[in-house]
Amino acid sequence: MSDRSDETSELGGGTTESGIDPVTLEVFRNQLESVAEEMGQTLIRGAYSPNIKERRDCSTALFDADGRMVAQAEHIPVHLGAMPEAVAAVRKLEPEPGDVYALNDPFTGGTHLPDVTLVSPVAPEGDVIGYAVSRAHHADVGGMAPGSMPAGAREIYQEGLRIPPTKLVEDGDPVADVLELLLSNVRNAGERRGDLQAQLAANQRAETRLGDLLEEHGTGQVIEGFDAVIDYSRSRVESEIDGLPDGEFEARDVLEGDGVSDEDVPIHATVTIDGSRVDVDFGGTAAQVPGNVNAPLSVAKSAVYFVVRCVTDPEIPPNHGCYEPVTVRAPEGSLLNPRPPAAVVGGNVETSQRITDVTFLALAQAAPDRVPAQGQGTMNNLTIGARDGSFTYYETIGGGFGARSDRDGMDGVQVGMTNTLNTPVESIETEYPMWIERYALRPDSGGVGRFRGGLGLERVVTVESDATVSLLSERRRYAPSGVAGGGNGATGENSIDGDPVPAKTTVEIEAGTTVTVRTPGGGGHGDPDERTSQSLAADVADEKQTDERRDPTNTD
Repeated sequence: MSDRSDETSELGGGTTESGIDPVTLEVFRNQLESVAEEMGQTLIRGAYSPNIKERRDCSTALFDADGRMVAQAEHIPVHLGAMPEAVAAVRKLEPEPGDVYALNDPFTGGTHLPDVTLVSPVAPEGDVIGYAVSRAHHADVGGMAPGSMPAGAREIYQEGLRIPPTKLVEDGDPVADVLELLLSNVRNAGERRGDLQAQLAANQRAETRLGDLLEEHGTGQVIEGFDAVIDYSRSRVESEIDGLPDGEFEARDVLEGDGVSDEDVPIHATVTIDGSRVDVDFGGTAAQVPGNVNAPLSVAKSAVYFVVRCVTDPEIPPNHGCYEPVTVRAPEGSLLNPRPPAAVVGGNVETSQRITDVTFLALAQAAPDRVPAQGQGTMNNLTIGARDGSFTYYETIGGGFGARSDRDGMDGVQVGMTNTLNTPVESIETEYPMWIERYALRPDSGGVGRFRGGLGLERVVTVESDATVSLLSERRRYAPSGVAGGGNGATGENSIDGDPVPAKTTVEIEAGTTVTVRTPGGGGHGDPDERTSQSLAADVADEKQTDERRDPTNTD
């Protein structure tokens, strides 16, 4: 097939750095991305837990033999940007064809303990040519509280079962004692087993589909295709960065406590743009804290990669090439590069959001028209589960998206580092002993402006059995900021039976208790006095586009 590639290059009017003509490159890009997407569909359809099959709190990707991401499904940003660390950890163990490794250890390639990653060498013809990777948020992995998202954890051992890269399948056969060890340390083991089996099926799907590509194109050209898509993305990102003004840009924000103390926890970023490269240094950020909002460096990298993609061109194919021009640093022992046994479960979900906000604030100084007002800045994590393991419900609840320079912010959507759907009311009331009393947009919660911020949501849940409730949330004290004269979005609120509770808390409740989460709105953009019919028309057009893409009343 290499002869065909050379012939096409001569006829196609130019080639990439890897020697593949643009038409063939586009074919490869779409085929590789379809492999990752099919992996994701296999995982979602095969999963047992509503958290994966309904909310789609999972991600899949394909890597080459050198551990470089070549394609990903459009899933969860905080999962995908951190995946290379997991592949690197497994590659050190020199896996063989037919092996599958599981891991969730944040200090050895993971993000936080509920996110279990499976890494499989892909070898359709006998030699390893890449790795299939699936990452899924399991509704429980043990620990001190059902759902494994305890607000008061002070060390990682309290958060759940910690899995370093461990062989789950060897030469095609499950390692039964390892699987039983894992399942013996989690609640609702049957559901966990089903979700792991769905991940295994997703990874196997990658091997099957990649085998089809090898048969179609030949091994040599497929490997050239890996290089070509990475080279293309790197070139595109470098060109976009080169179009930004050089300079050093700083920004600072805070987390509203760490779950142990309510004291603000500062995050400081210095973004340096130099030609076609971006360096982000988190020096000046707080030291690691006693609570669980510490974030592994892989999470910080993931957040920065996401922001750089947003500020350059989100349509650039996401792969290793997008990451190469970006450097991310944080002092060892800091909030964003903690030493074990730091608690980290909130770092992945809440601190990642604030890293995103801070990096956007810094880059807004270089590209103000490309950065929206602040969105809700939190995932509003709500976990409800029984001590006996009979059920565990986990949800991240959407809120307001910040207004853009040319249109209103979106209402009731996930913002920043997550990209999940909501759990439908029908599914919740069927799967769990829970009743949804109210699920609606919060009127007037978006910041005013020429373009208003998106509206937050209100979710009211009555729990019909004794349970443990954990809340991990932010933007309950400090509102999402508007820009260019726009107003701030509304802060969020949490309450149990009508009584306010802290942003981060774990409490025991009795049957019949009602839990209410009101999520923040987005900040506004521009002077409210300049809001015109033109502004409203742009808003209507944006809402129509959103409706065509997905129904915002059925997603977070």
